Amino acid sequence: MALKATFLFCTVALLLIQSGHLAMAKKTYIVHMKNPETPLAYPTRQEWYSASLSSLSSDTDSLLYSYTNAYPGFAASLDPEQAESLRQSDDVLGVYEDTVYTLHTTRTPEFLGLEVDGGLSTQDINQASHDVIVGVLDTGVWPESKSFDDTGMPEIPSRWRGECETGPDFSSSLCNKKLIGARSFAKGFQMASGGSFVKQGKEIVSPRDRDGHGTHTASTAAGAHVVNASLLGYASGTARGMATHARVAAYKVCWSSGCFGSDILAGMDRAIADGVDVLSMSLGGGSAPYYRDTIAIGAFAAMEKGIFVSCSAGNSGPSKASLANVAPWIMTVGAGTLDRDFPAFALLGNKKRFGGVSLYSGSGMGNKPVAIVYNKGSNSSGNLCLPGSLEPALVRGKVVLCDRGVNARVEKGAVVRDAGGIGMILANTAASGEELVADSHLLPAVAVGRKSGDLIREYVKSVPNPTAVLSFGGTVLNVRPSPVVAAFSSRGPNLVTPQILKPDVIGPGVNILAAWSEAIGPTGLEKDARKTKFNIMSGTSMSCPHISGLAALLKAAHPDWSPSAIKSALMTTAYVIDNTKSPIRDAEGGAASNPWAHGAGHVDPQKAISPGLVYDISTQQYIQFLCSLDYTLDHVQSIAKHRNVTCSKKWSDPGALNYPSFSVIFGNKRVVRYTRQLTNVGAAGSVYNLTVDAPPMVNVSVKPTKLVFKTVGQKLRYTVTFVAARGAASSGRSAFGSIMWSNAEHQVRSPVAFAWTQL
Repeated sequence: MALKATFLFCTVALLLIQSGHLAMAKKTYIVHMKNPETPLAYPTRQEWYSASLSSLSSDTDSLLYSYTNAYPGFAASLDPEQAESLRQSDDVLGVYEDTVYTLHTTRTPEFLGLEVDGGLSTQDINQASHDVIVGVLDTGVWPESKSFDDTGMPEIPSRWRGECETGPDFSSSLCNKKLIGARSFAKGFQMASGGSFVKQGKEIVSPRDRDGHGTHTASTAAGAHVVNASLLGYASGTARGMATHARVAAYKVCWSSGCFGSDILAGMDRAIADGVDVLSMSLGGGSAPYYRDTIAIGAFAAMEKGIFVSCSAGNSGPSKASLANVAPWIMTVGAGTLDRDFPAFALLGNKKRFGGVSLYSGSGMGNKPVAIVYNKGSNSSGNLCLPGSLEPALVRGKVVLCDRGVNARVEKGAVVRDAGGIGMILANTAASGEELVADSHLLPAVAVGRKSGDLIREYVKSVPNPTAVLSFGGTVLNVRPSPVVAAFSSRGPNLVTPQILKPDVIGPGVNILAAWSEAIGPTGLEKDARKTKFNIMSGTSMSCPHISGLAALLKAAHPDWSPSAIKSALMTTAYVIDNTKSPIRDAEGGAASNPWAHGAGHVDPQKAISPGLVYDISTQQYIQFLCSLDYTLDHVQSIAKHRNVTCSKKWSDPGALNYPSFSVIFGNKRVVRYTRQLTNVGAAGSVYNLTVDAPPMVNVSVKPTKLVFKTVGQKLRYTVTFVAARGAASSGRSAFGSIMWSNAEHQVRSPVAFAWTQL
């Protein structure tokens, strides 16, 4: 009997294991349909998609999202066999496993010239901004923040179709005339988490921001004026977004384990339907062909509806070819520094004092020198201060020198504190160069550049009893040089389409003060019990919403402009000279930056409001661009969602797109020729003259050399021919230049990148 019982138990256990395995085998897949239009046999797309799934599964819950605007298809919970069966269907273009994207994680308005007399934020534009809606796809929103106060705001635009969702921790009454929408999308995340996170109570499905990132980006784009804002005393002053009078709609698509493509698409789909004017997305993944890039496909649909899409370039710099979000209909935004800093100092026992930065706000460590240690003990990762790498007996009561890299900067401080250390010097390595990012550490800590770091490392290794004292200098303004391209900002060239120069521009992305969630401390660490209404963060996540907010202002000033016209205005008026009258530098190495790092340059909204000329691009031209990429017709139709696309007309080179910048790939050719078209958005009778800046190994000729615009709205073309010198290809190097049309009022500048080989 006992043997039978044992056998029965084992059989039941095996069945339970098998059934559990089958349940775990189900994943979220995004199904890309060939036909963007619903067949006549089905009243709605949802019924069509449900019918497509019913033959595969009796599970009525397998359809997670039915996309209407952003993507021709749906997201479903499937096992691999079901996914493979769908791939065989004649109606299906592709079935892709859900992708996880990552977040690309005050003085800015004044630095950008938005607070000066006669500046961009005039009364007329402020008034018009009330009709502009900025949709932010991120980690949600903390609606109680004063940055979303609606005092003085008029009624919500009648065209708005969005809503404020309720949740266990979020009431629809928390929205107002400023924060006019708040939604959440979690089905992709739920599937990846086994559907268990709701039951465990770890993460509540609602628009409430428990991470801080979404509140920070939303308030950067369009937050209201808030006086006496600071992070624990740092960067004290008035905090405000770029478009203070615009409306905000928050779409929560990012959760504790990332942002899932199926949820992002659902958020984009809903935002397009709701009626946003600008989509701001501080998130991304790697690069992929546009027909495999869910963000690119959703952004194409948004662009067709007149929605400006701004995305972060990524934080994978200074590595080359590290960009995300490179589609030409997306504004790809890199990061630069502000002219504000948070100085801190490390005084060593040899009397040498090294400057750095910090946002530490505690009582400090006094004036008495304390022993300093570096890479002591048996653990090989002690130099990086990884969790568990420090031996308390060796660091207790001492300052610890930690190398930057691998784990989060604030986590290193927590590791030092937990091991008994009383201070930290965070030293850059070659990867970060001289770039300094300030953090609100849990213990006294100073971040220093690579050169200082090397000298401190040498001191600690060479002296029998090294010591250090750390001190903190608060907030300083008018830092020179600025802006500087952040070392972390992702770089070109563009791997998907090398003939399109990316990033497009840089904006403020280092040490940015903005609103914060009160559900989490300023470091984001669980052990950080501090609470703050504002936080200082760095990343292309921070630069992206700056450009989103500026696009909202331009949309208010020029409601008839297309997204590509707004992009052109921001690009052609960007500057490449810093506040020391020198070319913008790169934090990685300190030398002059180039367009693979800064694109067209640093945005200048004062000039962008009146650019003189714009490079406009129609949907049809974007389709011609897609046709030139050697994609199948099905792939082109799936991005453009037009059944009548035939690709009968296509360019021999995707660089023929009417883009505001140039990326010239010579390859095995010596001559590359492009024609561009400029639209006059300035005064009638405007005349523009040509200035060309070219490297010695390339001859650049432009015809005509003068453009005379008789009327407003007139379009004129010019043709530029690039001829590489014989033997230039053997150098294998890249080079840069510019083409500028100018008169007394306007300078319309396009950067040019040259490459002889394709990555």
